[in-house]
Amino acid sequence: MDWSEMFFQDMQDIVRTLIVGTLAYIVLVLFLRISGKRTLAKLNAFDLVVTVALGSTLSAILLQESISLAEGAVALALLIFAQFLVTFFSVRSSRFAQIVRSEPTLLAKDGRFCQSALTSQRVTRDEALSVVRAQGGRDIADVQFLVLESDGSISVQLNAR
Repeated sequence: MDWSEMFFQDMQDIVRTLIVGTLAYIVLVLFLRISGKRTLAKLNAFDLVVTVALGSTLSAILLQESISLAEGAVALALLIFAQFLVTFFSVRSSRFAQIVRSEPTLLAKDGRFCQSALTSQRVTRDEALSVVRAQGGRDIADVQFLVLESDGSISVQLNAR
């Protein structure tokens, strides 16, 4: 292997990346503006998956010559449309919403851990306490409630001091 190929292969590849990358980015921004704020809201696990998939798709369009701009644009549109359909039906059907979205889980209440919830959600006491400390608490006794949200974040309500 020629070491120079590791750093530079062909000017045509660089020009393709610049042109297709710029156009793919513009297409993604336009699609996101059309689809609305909800597309990247990350309110639940499905939203996060779509956001990551959009980034991965944009990356593939940029770096894989076998993927044309048109194919990439269709893939981006498909992901955004799927997200739209899921949110459309979630708002209109509580049964559908239960299928695609997880419910928040109470991890601690009134200064005590809910051990069964910690175990079922695979959250350690140390991880939960780290969040408590980040919010200004010292230990679990300072917590009114601790909730693992649908998007994977942890909300903390500290006791009034």
